[in-house]
Amino acid sequence: MNWFKKIIGKQSSNQNSSQDRDPNQSNAYDRIGGEPVIRAIAHQFYAQMQSNPATQELLAIHRAPIEESEQKLFEFLSGWLGGPQLYQQKHGHPALRARHMPFKVDEAMRDQWLLCMKAAIELEVKELQHQQAIYSAISTLADHMRNQ
Repeated sequence: MNWFKKIIGKQSSNQNSSQDRDPNQSNAYDRIGGEPVIRAIAHQFYAQMQSNPATQELLAIHRAPIEESEQKLFEFLSGWLGGPQLYQQKHGHPALRARHMPFKVDEAMRDQWLLCMKAAIELEVKELQHQQAIYSAISTLADHMRNQ
């Protein structure tokens, strides 16, 4: 989360009262609107994937019902952006690279994923500075997921 702290600045200490949040993280989660915005990003991500002809290969590797994937993305983003660690509470450490090893994740697949995520961020995150910071960080994460 240092990426957001460097770009946006550290949050005030009174925003970290919840026991399931890391007080050392900056808090993009709160700054962009908390749970409703994170949930909207996850929803919009999968809406983009389902409606964009350029992302059908990516959609094909997602198991139905897509709502399960959407919920897991929401839970992951919640913790990744400094909010409650919902994914870890339910599923353990994300171990994203290991969880995605069964799938061919090459540059084309990464780019399809990023296309959906960029659209979701731009539609749901109001401030341009926040959009750019989040997209920059998630692009690095997406590139790390490549296994081919």
